[in-house]
Amino acid sequence: MSFTTFGLSPAVLQGIKAMGYVEPTPIQLRAIPLVMAGQDVIGSAQTGTGKTAAFALPILSRLDENSRGTRVLILEPTRELAAQVETAFRDFARFTKLSAAVVFGGVGYGAQNDALRAGVDILVATPGRLLDHINRGTCRLDKVQYLILDEADRMLDMGFLPDVRKIVDRCPKQRQTMLFSATIPPEIATLIQWAMKTPQIIQIGAQRSPAQTIKHAVYPVSEDQKIELLRELLKRVDYSSIIVFCRTKQRADRITRVLKQDSLSVAVLHSNRTQREREQALRGFRDGRFEILVATDIAARGLDILDVSHVINFDVPQHPEDYVHRIGRTGRAQAAGDAFTLMVAEDMPHMRAIEGFIGQKIDRVKLENFTYHYTALFEQDKPGADPSRDTRVRAVRIGRSFYCGPVRKRR
Repeated sequence: MSFTTFGLSPAVLQGIKAMGYVEPTPIQLRAIPLVMAGQDVIGSAQTGTGKTAAFALPILSRLDENSRGTRVLILEPTRELAAQVETAFRDFARFTKLSAAVVFGGVGYGAQNDALRAGVDILVATPGRLLDHINRGTCRLDKVQYLILDEADRMLDMGFLPDVRKIVDRCPKQRQTMLFSATIPPEIATLIQWAMKTPQIIQIGAQRSPAQTIKHAVYPVSEDQKIELLRELLKRVDYSSIIVFCRTKQRADRITRVLKQDSLSVAVLHSNRTQREREQALRGFRDGRFEILVATDIAARGLDILDVSHVINFDVPQHPEDYVHRIGRTGRAQAAGDAFTLMVAEDMPHMRAIEGFIGQKIDRVKLENFTYHYTALFEQDKPGADPSRDTRVRAVRIGRSFYCGPVRKRR
């Protein structure tokens, strides 16, 4: 099937052709006809499946180019996603007269005020900054016809749901609403009941199922050797680009400093970086100036970063869904990819939860010719292993090094 079968406008079809799109993806096949028919839609699909085009193409085709005012509002949880989606809308709409703008925090109000004052048809925004503009009187939502809540569960995790409710309440009751979310926790379900009208549900594949082209491996190691093991992996792995995921901003900064000392081309991405620094990091990683991107989970969802050969979880994700999102940065569009996870003893319950979630046992790998302080974790899952043994680690100084081993549970 081609894009010409959906009834999209000639100008939008021209934009699709200019971007090199040939065949619609599964989520586009199912979502575009529903949006074209004016129905509310709840969509769930893995990253890299063309979700933005699934709602952008039909909306652009249905918009009246001769009307005025903000008629499309897309809410995104992060600045990076907002900027990316706005760019996609501009690309798809390049042969129309429709205008688009993006507003997010971390930058000044001047350029955003100018864009809003000039009038935009399509507005992509993060909730906090959009509310600021509404309260300042620089933005009105009374003409919104299409409302898209993207990465809704991520907005919930970031505490944006109260702001989202305030924004939805400012939009006209008569509108078409689309919500995209990997999971539907109770708070999101309540929002759906309140904000949507008999939505059609689309689920493409199981969100818990990583791409089949990704090879997984777990590297057990002690906490005090994690950076050392990471450095050794980077020396031995044949990679083109790597994202290293960390649990905290402080750890991301520390790892970046260490890797730069090894003369590696590294960028760091987390919420404490300025907007300019974040844009420079992403741009440099995309164009190959940086081979390694060290990031928190801000880079785990939605960002359009192609050709990532490896993902390394420096810290095991504490939620199984986050594992799927992180490793979804590689193995995109049927390309091969590798996902490595460094696991300390305390991570064992989280790792087992991940394996249960994805329905796959991940091999434990011992790096050859690497001097481990201990190897107890390699024994944990072997047949006949003593389940009464605790997986916590005791470190004992021996000369300049440490010996780490398991500690028996107290009875």
